[in-house]
Amino acid sequence: MKIMIADDHPIFRKGLKDIIETSISEIAIAECQTGSAALEYIRIEKPDIAILDIDMPEMNGLDVCKTVYDENIPTRVIILTMYKEEEMFHKAFLTGALGYVVKDNSAVEIVECIKDVILGKKYVGPALQPFVNNFREADKKKEKIRELLHSLTQAELKTLKLVSQNRPSREIAELLFVSVKTVENYRSRICKKLELDPRNNSLLLWVSENREVLSTIKEF
Repeated sequence: MKIMIADDHPIFRKGLKDIIETSISEIAIAECQTGSAALEYIRIEKPDIAILDIDMPEMNGLDVCKTVYDENIPTRVIILTMYKEEEMFHKAFLTGALGYVVKDNSAVEIVECIKDVILGKKYVGPALQPFVNNFREADKKKEKIRELLHSLTQAELKTLKLVSQNRPSREIAELLFVSVKTVENYRSRICKKLELDPRNNSLLLWVSENREVLSTIKEF
């Protein structure tokens, strides 16, 4: 098994390497101290597992993880970090990570995490388990939103895109070569399909709250 550890603290890397080598047989461990060096190594060597800190020089661990995911590199990523915040936890899994370990618990959890991740399982330490249910609920909500968005016509999607750019109906009409009334009809139909109250700027509020999901739709 090939493992890469990327962290800009050499003493921490050495300690982590010693723990892994003591607990897992037949492994080769490489080390990197910057995000860009880690990504270059992953692209060339394609290790089985990459253990990435979030805060690193040149490129942070989440950006490395996202690039690995976007480029379909088979390396499985574990995020090992000081961050215990739920937002960072969510970002890690949304960018393609399979494991998330807090450095405070790394000596106890990292080997178990590696064993799960190499099998394609996701690993979250006991201290962060409460975040898992919240993440699943958020995932369900996003999937529902994606389903609703796919019910929109191309004209409605284009209108929604322009609404997300805070463009008024008159400007949207000019850009789409339709009348203002047609744009208002599009907006009304969008609200209905997205199950929104068409009054009180509900569409603008919805767009503001769901930019992340909108960015995953091809037309956006």
